[in-house]
Amino acid sequence: MADPETARAWAAAAAVPDPEVPCVTVADLGILRDVRLEDSVAIAKVTPTYSGCPATLAIEMAIEVALRDAGFDARIERVLSPAWTTNWITDEGREKLRAYGIAPPQDGTGSKMALFGEVTVTCPRCASTNTEKLSEFGSTACKAQYRCRACAEPFDYFKCI
Repeated sequence: MADPETARAWAAAAAVPDPEVPCVTVADLGILRDVRLEDSVAIAKVTPTYSGCPATLAIEMAIEVALRDAGFDARIERVLSPAWTTNWITDEGREKLRAYGIAPPQDGTGSKMALFGEVTVTCPRCASTNTEKLSEFGSTACKAQYRCRACAEPFDYFKCI
């Protein structure tokens, strides 16, 4: 981003935290796809984590407010294709999830259906791989509930999509 105003708009939008997982920003999750200036309007392109995500509108509104607070007229464009994937979570975002106590997504093994695939999930607290799935759904639909057999702590796992 050679243009300083575009970079400033990006920075304002990128700093918005995810309302369901506030340790990561929309940029960390990779759902903020682009920010550009067009006739002095900051246009942010956002891809929801999945089409039924209840936080989508809240995220879009928070990005719009952040851009307006930074002095821009703002517009949000929802981009549905290509669909978001957990591969878009940045390395920094994965580390933030781990530090927050949520196991970041790992590659599925032995399943074509990554969302419900068999995975070895590492405990974000003690790093043990001796973990077990308690429920396919955790505190939000995009997470599963696990327990570590080594430290006995429950934790969420951010499922692969």
